[in-house]
Amino acid sequence: MTTFGEKTALIVVDMQNDFADPAGSLSVVGGEALVGAINGEIIRAAAGGALVVYTQDWHPKATPHFAKDGGRWPVHCVADTWGAEFHPRLIVAGSTVRKGTNGEDGYSGFTMRDPITGDVTQTGLAKLLHQREIQRVVVVGLALDYCVRSTALDSRAEGWHTSVPLHLTAAVNLEPDDGSEAAEALRRADITLV
Repeated sequence: MTTFGEKTALIVVDMQNDFADPAGSLSVVGGEALVGAINGEIIRAAAGGALVVYTQDWHPKATPHFAKDGGRWPVHCVADTWGAEFHPRLIVAGSTVRKGTNGEDGYSGFTMRDPITGDVTQTGLAKLLHQREIQRVVVVGLALDYCVRSTALDSRAEGWHTSVPLHLTAAVNLEPDDGSEAAEALRRADITLV
């Protein structure tokens, strides 16, 4: 069990309807079942004085990120739609960092990549954590093989001790081993898997 204090940040990744609800356009199997356990982690983090931050995909209607516009993914988390909203049972008790707002690939909570030029921009999450003098980061949410993985890897690259409680995430698994390969990539990056 994670111990939370004032120098710890809990990052809740993309617990949005399009990912967490079975009716979502990019629903992750088991995503909705995570809400209660993640809420428990949020309550413990807040009680311990930790910083709780939420990431949120927030795409325009047309973006090279979507298959209809030449990308990989079905339309999901379009700004100001039901799909982009946080799951209604999720406790939201902290700041929100939006990603993909200008059509970027927004896998990491820390950075976004322009799908055409490849240019990488910051989301503001790292600045927020530095302002609070965070030392440890815990990453939970959806999905292990994409946004959780990218967020945790960027956190570690920024120098924070980073952990991912595997029971508080689930994988999309476009390929059957994507989740296990993501976990192995996190281990290789010296990220603690709980």
